Amino acid sequence: MPVAILGEHFPTEVGYDAELQSGQDPVWTCAASRKMASDKQNEGKILPMDENKENTTEDGIGLEILQIIKDSQQQHGLRHGDYQRYRGYCSRRLRRLRKTLGFKCGNRHKFTGKKVTVEMLSDNRYSDNRYLLLVLMEAERAWSYAMQLKQEANTEPRKRFHLLSRLRKSAKHGERLEKLCESPRVDAKTKLEAQAYTSYLSGMVRFELQEWKAAMEAFNKCKTIYEKLASAFTEELAVLYHQRVEEISPNIRYCAYNIGDQNAMNELMQMRLSAGGGGGMMAEKLEALITQTRAKQAATMSEVEWRGRTVPVKIDKARIFLLGLGDNEAAIAQAANEETKERLYETLLAECRDTIQAVREELKIEAKQRERSDEASGKVSNLQFLHSYLIYIKLWTVVKRNESMAHMLQAKLKEPQTDENKRGPRPQDLIRLYDIILQSLAELSTLQGLEEDHTFQKEVALKMLVYKAYRCFFIAQSYVLVKKWSEALVLYERVLKYAKEVQSKAKSLNNSLKDLPDVQELITEVNAEKYSLQAAAILDTEDAPEAPSQRKVKDNTPLCERLDTFHLDPTLVGKQPNLVQFPPDFQPIPCKPLFFDLALNHVAFPPLDDKVEQKGKGGLTGYIKGIFGFGS
Repeated sequence: MPVAILGEHFPTEVGYDAELQSGQDPVWTCAASRKMASDKQNEGKILPMDENKENTTEDGIGLEILQIIKDSQQQHGLRHGDYQRYRGYCSRRLRRLRKTLGFKCGNRHKFTGKKVTVEMLSDNRYSDNRYLLLVLMEAERAWSYAMQLKQEANTEPRKRFHLLSRLRKSAKHGERLEKLCESPRVDAKTKLEAQAYTSYLSGMVRFELQEWKAAMEAFNKCKTIYEKLASAFTEELAVLYHQRVEEISPNIRYCAYNIGDQNAMNELMQMRLSAGGGGGMMAEKLEALITQTRAKQAATMSEVEWRGRTVPVKIDKARIFLLGLGDNEAAIAQAANEETKERLYETLLAECRDTIQAVREELKIEAKQRERSDEASGKVSNLQFLHSYLIYIKLWTVVKRNESMAHMLQAKLKEPQTDENKRGPRPQDLIRLYDIILQSLAELSTLQGLEEDHTFQKEVALKMLVYKAYRCFFIAQSYVLVKKWSEALVLYERVLKYAKEVQSKAKSLNNSLKDLPDVQELITEVNAEKYSLQAAAILDTEDAPEAPSQRKVKDNTPLCERLDTFHLDPTLVGKQPNLVQFPPDFQPIPCKPLFFDLALNHVAFPPLDDKVEQKGKGGLTGYIKGIFGFGS
């Protein structure tokens, strides 16, 4: 059936329709048509390069399978995980290949299936490696469709059945490619690459079916072939093969874990650490495999203990997070550099926020149930206590992350600056980090369910004292930079006060300073800074008198007002001595008082009603006289 795109008519390819049979015609939008047009332009640009990779050699037919599929994937959507775009590219390339080779599957009215066979490759008329490429593109199209369905299956589980169907079809095309490469006209390298490619597709099918042993055998076969190929060819080609081996390794570890190898989970964590600070498909794949592993382990976890209280954990997301908490903390401790550590901190905080959100949703449901049953209990519920525990994990992770950043900045502060134009770290940057730490600790002291836990409150107060001391220390250093010696000295004394208070209180709280910075080192550093500050202040005061001697300071105060102070004033013996101020300033003097008769308001005057003339009632006559003035 023809498909209309922006008012034009394009005939569809019969083979393409047969591949995409799903009961509905494909629907194209304007954006999709523009994207397809841009892809076609890009395909036109890379055709010469692909032709060089597909040329027939003198020894026989050769095809660089891995190089072709990797270049095609990177240039047509898979760099951004867009499997639908890559699938469209494979379909269009198949149509071009069929048209070029004259190998069409019928016409627009009738479908006639055609398959490439070993006998065809033996014939000189079909001695073209593009017939192998035709089968390879069919396998890639089915694989990309399966990966697209895998992304959509997260929200639509029924698509998993279609996903398995597409994966089986891609493996079937891979087996066809391997059989075709058994022809004596195909070179040895192409045969090995075809075997590795078929093993990879077969392993993916078994992996999705959770047949771990068969999947592991297929992946190991693929890995072995690529390792052998990497050792036999140049470094440029070896890099490509090694990258493929690295992509397969997490799947092998995951299969080994499901078979029963407990060390495989640790190997997955080490692979995530070796990935460094970069992201990409490899990092996402590792995170997905680790999450799947934890989800299986979480089925056995039912409760967690914190602050002497055991809380049941019924939410799956909370189980998975708490189960992986120890692994994440161990991975952070083993991080090779600060970038990796920062990335792991951000991952842990993101997982913690998602888990807290899931618990909050359950808390809303629990609150509604309590309102209906009119239950009023002063004790904190298990779900609320679990929420407080997760908030504690989040806030303490923020504290440790900012402390790690502060250590990094502090090390850079001590390094000499080579480039004066480049802005280096300053004490103000560290002050901001310690402000965030103190804010997080203040929120810890208000957690619900821990108000009566006096030991916890004392521990939080002790931690706040430690970080207050460090914050005060860097404030003092910022004052030293602007030569405010007295302020800096007072702040150093405040640091010593905080540090000694921490040491005195830490004796009653065991293991409270285990995860905190060393206060004794801070005391030693403050004492050294105090001595250097006092020396700098003395040198600064010795330089201070030199400035007034170089410039004349004019004092306009008259002599009569500074009789008690002596200093040599040469103007007193001159023609205009400043003896008194003239004209003198105005001085306030008392003015003439104003008198107010306040008693008048309180005097009661005698009545004068008897002396007032009573006006008689004149009626109408009196009214008329009054008008004309006769009665006045």
